[in-house]
Amino acid sequence: MKIRKSIIVLAALLAVILCQAALADTVTFTGTVAASETHEIYAPIGGTVESVNADVGQKVSAGDTLITLSTTKIYAEEDGVVTGVFGQLGDSAETVSQKYGAVMYIEGESVYAIAASTDNAYNSTETKFVHVGEEVYLECYSDGKHTGTGVITAIEGTDYTVKVLSGEFLIGETVNVYRGDTATSTQRIGRGTLNRQNPTAVTGAGSIVSFAVQAGDTVHRGDLLFETLEGSFDGLYMSGVEIDADVDGVLSQIDAQQGQNTQKGAVVATLWPDSAMRVEAEIEEANLGAIAVGDPVSIELVWNQDDEITYAGTVSMISAIANSSAGIDGDSSVTYTVYIDFTPDANTRYGMSAIVTTLDEAEEAVEREEEGTENTEENAIAEGRFPSEGFDPDNLPENFSRENLPEGFDPESFPGTDGEVSDGAQD
Repeated sequence: MKIRKSIIVLAALLAVILCQAALADTVTFTGTVAASETHEIYAPIGGTVESVNADVGQKVSAGDTLITLSTTKIYAEEDGVVTGVFGQLGDSAETVSQKYGAVMYIEGESVYAIAASTDNAYNSTETKFVHVGEEVYLECYSDGKHTGTGVITAIEGTDYTVKVLSGEFLIGETVNVYRGDTATSTQRIGRGTLNRQNPTAVTGAGSIVSFAVQAGDTVHRGDLLFETLEGSFDGLYMSGVEIDADVDGVLSQIDAQQGQNTQKGAVVATLWPDSAMRVEAEIEEANLGAIAVGDPVSIELVWNQDDEITYAGTVSMISAIANSSAGIDGDSSVTYTVYIDFTPDANTRYGMSAIVTTLDEAEEAVEREEEGTENTEENAIAEGRFPSEGFDPDNLPENFSRENLPEGFDPESFPGTDGEVSDGAQD
């Protein structure tokens, strides 16, 4: 019995010695998951922000829309047919208009106009004075076979313009203009030459981002024709009105607000990329000698206390600049920032707390995780060593001897053993 009690005491003390030896070779310190770089999103073109479609802290994927810009919309000013579309998506509306006179043209329902004058009007005060908007009766001067109706659209001195609303005429023929709805000589208010009326030119400002019509379409007053954004696209490549994320990550900053005007090339959002996750930890000055660049470490993220998930990491950099802070007692504390690369998973989030452990303890934890070997009685007996738990003095390993004792251990220093540990198996 005396020998058994001595062995129990010996085992307990050995466990303490081994534990202290392990702790002496490892360092544990804390940090957080941070970004090694930031990724900025730039506006490809200027415009007014119509909506912000994401929030700071939101997880986004490449292709997700962050911001939508508001376009300038160009509408039809009259009924007619679209007879020419010269612009293309991405084109500058001003440049196209300078080259072709317009982005597109609309041929109205009336294609004729008369350049008239009151010089040939019936000689009275009333017939020498005409009004814009006045409806008139038209009759060809040569034989009166061509008749129709019109409206006065512009006046300059004794000259005025009549837009033909109905009737069939020949381009270039002379037409009498009458007040009222019949060809009464006393109501003649002038005479003029009928010509083809120019189609309406439709112009715009900025770069074209979309068309709502194409050549040959019939449109009505108020119909949408095309839309533009301020400025110009790079290489005339139309990238749209939406500003998208181009990498996976977490939105860390939004630099645009609804209704705010943004310029081409301005930073509108900042991301922390998923690929840039690393751990940034603070190590005390006294422990600097226990860690070096390239060292493997174990990382435990404190996101779920019920689960112990360990990640393998590698020290990528140790800051050469100290961080000093004053403690509660007024003493200053000096630490250095350690940067650790690791492979995150779906559970990893920026800002998570991390516990970092240096090589020895990390290596042991990985081995226990991968092999499931713990310092139990069964494993200890199989390896001919003292178990740290579940020790049974009646079931000592047959191969137990002095060779299994830690280096420098003297069994005679333990009371009650009397040095009775043999070179062979213990009885």
